[in-house]
Amino acid sequence: MKKLEAAIDELVTANRILAREGIVDSFGHPSIRHPEKPDHFLISRARAPDLIEEADIMEFTLDGTVVGKDDRKPYLERFIHGAVYEMRPEVNAVIHNHSPSVLPFGVTKQKLKPLHHMCGCFGHEVPTWDSQTKFGDTSLLVSSIEMGRDLAKYLGDRPAALMRGHGCVVAAKDIREAVYISYYLELGAKLQMQAMAIGGSEVIYLTAGEVDTIIDRTGPYSFNRAWENWCRRAGRKMLERPDEVVMLKG
Repeated sequence: MKKLEAAIDELVTANRILAREGIVDSFGHPSIRHPEKPDHFLISRARAPDLIEEADIMEFTLDGTVVGKDDRKPYLERFIHGAVYEMRPEVNAVIHNHSPSVLPFGVTKQKLKPLHHMCGCFGHEVPTWDSQTKFGDTSLLVSSIEMGRDLAKYLGDRPAALMRGHGCVVAAKDIREAVYISYYLELGAKLQMQAMAIGGSEVIYLTAGEVDTIIDRTGPYSFNRAWENWCRRAGRKMLERPDEVVMLKG
Protein backbone atom coordinates (compact mmCIF):
# COMPACT_ATOMS: atom_id res chain seq x y z
CA MET A 1 0.00 0.00 0.00
CA LYS A 2 1.35 3.42 -0.96
CA LYS A 3 2.14 5.97 1.74
CA LEU A 4 -0.81 8.26 0.95
CA GLU A 5 -3.26 5.37 0.70
CA ALA A 6 -2.06 4.02 4.05
CA ALA A 7 -2.40 7.44 5.66
CA ILE A 8 -5.97 7.82 4.40
CA ASP A 9 -6.82 4.32 5.63
CA GLU A 10 -5.54 5.25 9.11
CA LEU A 11 -7.58 8.46 9.05
CA VAL A 12 -10.75 6.55 8.21
CA THR A 13 -9.95 4.08 10.98
CA ALA A 14 -9.42 6.95 13.44
CA ASN A 15 -12.88 8.32 12.61
CA ARG A 16 -14.47 4.92 13.22
CA ILE A 17 -12.59 4.31 16.47
CA LEU A 18 -13.42 7.73 17.90
CA ALA A 19 -17.09 7.13 17.09
CA ARG A 20 -17.24 3.60 18.49
CA GLU A 21 -15.44 4.62 21.69
CA GLY A 22 -17.82 7.53 22.33
CA ILE A 23 -15.27 10.30 21.84
CA VAL A 24 -17.26 11.77 18.92
CA ASP A 25 -20.92 11.38 17.95
CA SER A 26 -22.32 12.95 14.79
CA PHE A 27 -19.83 15.78 15.21
CA GLY A 28 -16.09 16.08 15.72
CA HIS A 29 -13.22 15.27 13.37
CA PRO A 30 -9.65 13.95 13.20
CA SER A 31 -7.16 15.03 10.54
CA ILE A 32 -3.63 14.17 9.45
CA ARG A 33 -0.87 16.19 7.86
CA HIS A 34 -0.41 15.14 4.23
CA PRO A 35 2.43 12.56 4.27
CA GLU A 36 3.96 13.93 1.05
CA LYS A 37 3.03 17.63 1.28
CA PRO A 38 3.68 18.99 4.78
CA ASP A 39 1.95 22.27 3.93
CA HIS A 40 -1.33 20.42 3.29
CA PHE A 41 -3.60 18.33 5.50
CA LEU A 42 -6.27 15.67 5.01
CA ILE A 43 -9.69 15.58 6.63
CA SER A 44 -13.09 14.18 5.69
CA ARG A 45 -15.86 16.14 4.03
CA ALA A 46 -18.56 17.23 6.48
CA ARG A 47 -20.02 13.91 7.56
CA ALA A 48 -20.62 11.95 10.78
CA PRO A 49 -17.36 10.19 11.79
CA ASP A 50 -18.81 6.67 11.95
CA LEU A 51 -19.82 6.95 8.28
CA ILE A 52 -16.47 8.11 6.88
CA GLU A 53 -15.00 6.20 3.93
CA GLU A 54 -11.75 6.68 2.00
CA ALA A 55 -13.60 8.57 -0.77
CA ASP A 56 -14.75 11.19 1.76
CA ILE A 57 -11.25 12.50 2.46
CA MET A 58 -10.44 15.99 1.18
CA GLU A 59 -7.17 17.90 0.94
CA PHE A 60 -6.59 21.44 2.24
CA THR A 61 -3.83 24.00 2.53
CA LEU A 62 -3.00 25.14 6.05
CA ASP A 63 -5.24 28.21 5.80
CA GLY A 64 -8.25 25.93 5.23
CA THR A 65 -8.51 26.35 1.45
CA VAL A 66 -9.62 23.25 -0.42
CA VAL A 67 -7.14 21.85 -2.92
CA GLY A 68 -8.38 21.35 -6.50
CA LYS A 69 -11.99 21.54 -7.67
CA ASP A 70 -13.51 19.51 -4.85
CA ASP A 71 -16.83 21.25 -4.23
CA ARG A 72 -18.11 18.99 -1.47
CA LYS A 73 -19.10 20.62 1.82
CA PRO A 74 -16.11 20.74 4.21
CA TYR A 75 -16.12 20.93 7.98
CA LEU A 76 -16.41 24.57 9.02
CA GLU A 77 -13.86 24.04 11.79
CA ARG A 78 -11.10 22.78 9.51
CA PHE A 79 -9.33 25.99 10.61
CA ILE A 80 -8.53 24.35 13.96
CA HIS A 81 -6.50 21.72 12.17
CA GLY A 82 -4.75 23.96 9.66
CA ALA A 83 -3.70 26.48 12.31
CA VAL A 84 -2.19 23.80 14.56
CA TYR A 85 -0.23 22.28 11.66
CA GLU A 86 0.93 25.76 10.67
CA MET A 87 2.23 26.55 14.15
CA ARG A 88 3.66 23.16 15.09
CA PRO A 89 5.70 21.38 12.40
CA GLU A 90 6.19 18.32 14.61
CA VAL A 91 2.42 17.66 14.74
CA ASN A 92 1.03 15.21 12.17
CA ALA A 93 -2.44 14.58 13.63
CA VAL A 94 -5.11 16.80 15.18
CA ILE A 95 -8.45 15.83 16.71
CA HIS A 96 -11.32 18.12 17.65
CA ASN A 97 -14.14 16.57 19.66
CA HIS A 98 -16.88 17.26 22.18
CA SER A 99 -16.40 14.22 24.42
CA PRO A 100 -18.96 14.64 27.22
CA SER A 101 -16.84 14.30 30.35
CA VAL A 102 -14.38 17.04 29.36
CA LEU A 103 -17.07 19.68 28.85
CA PRO A 104 -17.68 20.52 32.55
CA PHE A 105 -13.99 21.32 33.00
CA GLY A 106 -14.17 23.91 30.24
CA VAL A 107 -16.90 25.91 31.98
CA THR A 108 -15.73 25.75 35.60
CA LYS A 109 -12.64 26.80 37.51
CA GLN A 110 -11.79 23.16 38.21
CA LYS A 111 -8.67 22.18 36.29
CA LEU A 112 -8.59 18.85 34.45
CA LYS A 113 -5.52 16.98 35.77
CA PRO A 114 -4.41 13.34 35.47
CA LEU A 115 -4.92 11.04 38.45
CA HIS A 116 -4.57 7.68 36.63
CA HIS A 117 -1.22 6.65 35.13
CA MET A 118 -2.81 5.95 31.72
CA CYS A 119 -3.98 9.56 31.64
CA GLY A 120 -0.55 11.10 32.12
CA CYS A 121 -0.35 11.37 28.32
CA PHE A 122 -2.49 14.51 28.29
CA GLY A 123 -0.06 16.52 30.38
CA HIS A 124 0.15 18.17 33.80
CA GLU A 125 -3.21 19.90 33.41
CA VAL A 126 -5.40 20.93 30.50
CA PRO A 127 -5.98 24.68 30.04
CA THR A 128 -9.16 26.22 28.63
CA TRP A 129 -9.25 28.52 25.61
CA ASP A 130 -12.15 30.97 25.65
CA SER A 131 -13.18 32.38 22.26
CA GLN A 132 -15.01 35.18 24.08
CA THR A 133 -11.71 36.72 25.18
CA LYS A 134 -10.69 37.90 21.70
CA PHE A 135 -13.72 37.36 19.48
CA GLY A 136 -16.66 38.31 21.70
CA ASP A 137 -20.08 36.74 21.23
CA THR A 138 -19.91 34.03 18.57
CA SER A 139 -21.46 30.63 17.95
CA LEU A 140 -18.33 29.25 19.71
CA LEU A 141 -17.38 27.53 16.44
CA VAL A 142 -13.86 28.15 15.12
CA SER A 143 -15.07 29.58 11.85
CA SER A 144 -11.97 31.40 10.55
CA ILE A 145 -8.23 30.93 10.31
CA GLU A 146 -7.82 33.88 12.71
CA MET A 147 -9.77 32.01 15.39
CA GLY A 148 -7.86 28.83 14.59
CA ARG A 149 -4.51 30.60 15.01
CA ASP A 150 -5.59 32.10 18.32
CA LEU A 151 -6.55 28.63 19.58
CA ALA A 152 -3.30 27.11 18.25
CA LYS A 153 -1.27 29.83 19.98
CA TYR A 154 -3.07 29.10 23.25
CA LEU A 155 -2.53 25.36 22.84
CA GLY A 156 1.19 26.04 22.50
CA ASP A 157 3.31 22.91 22.73
CA ARG A 158 0.78 21.02 24.84
CA PRO A 159 -0.97 17.81 23.77
CA ALA A 160 -4.45 19.15 24.54
CA ALA A 161 -6.55 22.21 25.36
CA LEU A 162 -10.21 22.61 26.25
CA MET A 163 -12.53 25.04 24.49
CA ARG A 164 -15.06 26.78 26.72
CA GLY A 165 -18.62 25.62 26.09
CA HIS A 166 -17.48 23.60 23.10
CA GLY A 167 -15.03 20.70 23.49
CA CYS A 168 -11.31 20.22 23.07
CA VAL A 169 -8.40 19.98 20.64
CA VAL A 170 -5.68 17.30 20.73
CA ALA A 171 -2.39 17.44 18.82
CA ALA A 172 0.19 14.66 18.39
CA LYS A 173 3.00 13.39 16.20
CA ASP A 174 0.89 10.52 14.89
CA ILE A 175 -2.81 9.71 14.44
CA ARG A 176 -2.61 6.68 16.74
CA GLU A 177 -1.13 8.81 19.47
CA ALA A 178 -3.77 11.52 18.95
CA VAL A 179 -6.58 8.97 19.30
CA TYR A 180 -4.89 7.53 22.40
CA ILE A 181 -4.68 10.96 24.05
CA SER A 182 -8.30 11.76 23.12
CA TYR A 183 -9.52 8.50 24.62
CA TYR A 184 -7.64 8.96 27.89
CA LEU A 185 -8.58 12.63 28.10
CA GLU A 186 -12.23 11.57 28.20
CA LEU A 187 -11.51 8.76 30.66
CA GLY A 188 -9.42 11.07 32.85
CA ALA A 189 -12.20 13.65 33.03
CA LYS A 190 -14.71 10.98 34.00
CA LEU A 191 -12.42 9.53 36.69
CA GLN A 192 -11.67 12.97 38.10
CA MET A 193 -15.37 13.75 38.51
CA GLN A 194 -15.89 10.39 40.23
CA ALA A 195 -12.92 10.96 42.54
CA MET A 196 -14.08 14.48 43.39
CA ALA A 197 -17.54 13.13 44.23
CA ILE A 198 -15.91 10.83 46.79
CA GLY A 199 -12.99 12.90 48.05
CA GLY A 200 -13.82 16.49 47.20
CA SER A 201 -10.65 18.59 47.24
CA GLU A 202 -8.60 15.70 48.65
CA VAL A 203 -8.08 13.93 45.32
CA ILE A 204 -4.47 12.80 44.83
CA TYR A 205 -3.28 13.69 41.33
CA LEU A 206 -0.14 12.56 39.56
CA THR A 207 2.91 14.66 40.36
CA ALA A 208 4.63 16.70 37.65
CA GLY A 209 7.55 14.26 37.74
CA GLU A 210 5.24 11.28 37.35
CA VAL A 211 3.53 12.87 34.36
CA ASP A 212 6.87 13.65 32.72
CA THR A 213 8.07 10.08 33.28
CA ILE A 214 4.86 8.63 31.86
CA ILE A 215 5.02 10.83 28.75
CA ASP A 216 8.69 9.94 28.19
CA ARG A 217 7.95 6.24 28.58
CA THR A 218 4.82 6.07 26.44
CA GLY A 219 5.47 5.27 22.80
CA PRO A 220 4.49 3.06 19.84
CA TYR A 221 4.09 -0.06 21.98
CA SER A 222 1.28 1.56 23.97
CA PHE A 223 -0.34 3.30 21.01
CA ASN A 224 -0.31 0.19 18.84
CA ARG A 225 -1.59 -2.09 21.58
CA ALA A 226 -4.60 0.15 22.12
CA TRP A 227 -5.04 0.75 18.38
CA GLU A 228 -5.21 -2.99 17.66
CA ASN A 229 -7.97 -3.41 20.25
CA TRP A 230 -9.90 -0.36 19.04
CA CYS A 231 -9.60 -1.51 15.40
CA ARG A 232 -11.23 -4.81 16.32
CA ARG A 233 -14.05 -3.05 18.17
CA ALA A 234 -14.60 -0.71 15.21
CA GLY A 235 -14.49 -3.50 12.62
CA ARG A 236 -11.35 -2.13 10.95
CA LYS A 237 -8.18 -3.94 9.93
CA MET A 238 -5.01 -2.71 11.62
CA LEU A 239 -2.34 -1.75 9.10
CA GLU A 240 1.13 -3.13 9.69
CA ARG A 241 3.97 -0.64 10.03
CA PRO A 242 7.09 -2.64 9.18
CA ASP A 243 9.36 0.40 9.42
CA GLU A 244 8.30 1.17 12.97
CA VAL A 245 10.18 -0.29 15.92
CA VAL A 246 7.43 -1.17 18.38
CA MET A 247 9.06 -0.82 21.76
CA LEU A 248 8.98 1.35 24.86
CA LYS A 249 11.11 4.46 24.86
CA GLY A 250 14.27 4.35 26.97
